[in-house]
Amino acid sequence: MNKLFNLLSVLAIALFLSINLYAQHEEITGLWKTIDDETGQPKSVVKIYLKGDKLYGDVVKLFRKPGEDPNPICDKCDEDDSRKDKKILGMTIITDLEHQDDNTWEDGEILDPKKGKIYDCKLWVENGKLQVRGYVLFFHRTQEWLRYEGEI
Repeated sequence: MNKLFNLLSVLAIALFLSINLYAQHEEITGLWKTIDDETGQPKSVVKIYLKGDKLYGDVVKLFRKPGEDPNPICDKCDEDDSRKDKKILGMTIITDLEHQDDNTWEDGEILDPKKGKIYDCKLWVENGKLQVRGYVLFFHRTQEWLRYEGEI
């Protein structure tokens, strides 16, 4: 009887931990609207998803102004980057983020396709908004992305 109780206790704890981990992943995955730092206008929609145990993000929609190229390419990406001269729509811009104990995702990279620059990256959700930090050494910039419920 004692062994059965111990087994049920272990199973209950394992179930609780797996549900909690799933909820943490569900909170960050999905569609997020990026906002331009300078203009405050929406730039794109990025789909954040798990691939194995790592987090990735693909551009699934672009908000373009009249007169802007409706389907721009990453012409400023480095020559040795496979994304060089590829369409930004559909491009993977967030790669290889790993889950941390404090419910953040980091140790991966993010590409700014407009500038062609790659930064170390850290993501977390705060007050329902995705905090996206790109950094080089000690210098960083954090953007807030908003949950996107519209059509893509």
